[in-house]
Amino acid sequence: MMLKAKLIGIFTLIGVFFGLDVFAQGATSVSPSNNGDRRFQMDTVYSARPMREDDKMYQIAVWRRIDLREKYNVPLYGSGDTKNNGIINNIYKAIVDDNAFEVFADDEFKKPLSIAEFQDNFWISANGDSIFVKQLYYLDFREDFLFDKHHSQAKFDIKYIELVMPSPTNANAGQKTIGFIRYKDFYNYFKDHPEAKWLNFQNTSKNLSYDQAFDLRLFRAIVRRYTNSDEALIADKVNPDNPNAELQAFLDALDFEYKLLEYENGLWEW
Repeated sequence: MMLKAKLIGIFTLIGVFFGLDVFAQGATSVSPSNNGDRRFQMDTVYSARPMREDDKMYQIAVWRRIDLREKYNVPLYGSGDTKNNGIINNIYKAIVDDNAFEVFADDEFKKPLSIAEFQDNFWISANGDSIFVKQLYYLDFREDFLFDKHHSQAKFDIKYIELVMPSPTNANAGQKTIGFIRYKDFYNYFKDHPEAKWLNFQNTSKNLSYDQAFDLRLFRAIVRRYTNSDEALIADKVNPDNPNAELQAFLDALDFEYKLLEYENGLWEW
């Protein structure tokens, strides 16, 4: 009888232990917990390659600009004088001709633009003159720099692309936002449209689709802003009395890049 009582006591304790564990987990959709929803949360709206929130050891938002006129970025800019086979015109055709993805007026994606509104933003400068595609040589985007602790990798998770009309193109009235598009929409569309190409002028058999070019980061993009309490651009943080403010902003952007690299390298020393 004593042995039987001991066995009953042991099984009772086991039942209580596992019962509490099951109860603690609960229905994750009703009561999120550390063992519940968060480990499955991921950005499926903007990210082309979403990752779980619980796998992010480090994250900082970075805003960058690709100047298509730079030698390294010419494969995206396009060939010839018109640049009609470049990335800007291919995005335009995807929106206007194929209605492939939505375009928005704001970076929170709450104000959708009609095709007509997008076309006006794209073609008309501040003084009412029409412009040429080659005059749109900036491509801005926002991404998260991440460290994936699950795979021990640093990653770049692009969220959106911003089409910008440079100030000189916009009758020197300041730069103008043409529209915002989700990176996921951009990525998935051009993955299925390889005729829009990153052009390899040294070996045309190695032209790449835009999704491949962005995966390989075959572009040079300067940092314009990163997460900060003032939500300020790097250029805005430079002392206005600096006689070489533009150069200083460029150097500060490079310094931020180096700090990211140092942080990544430091992780491997732990």
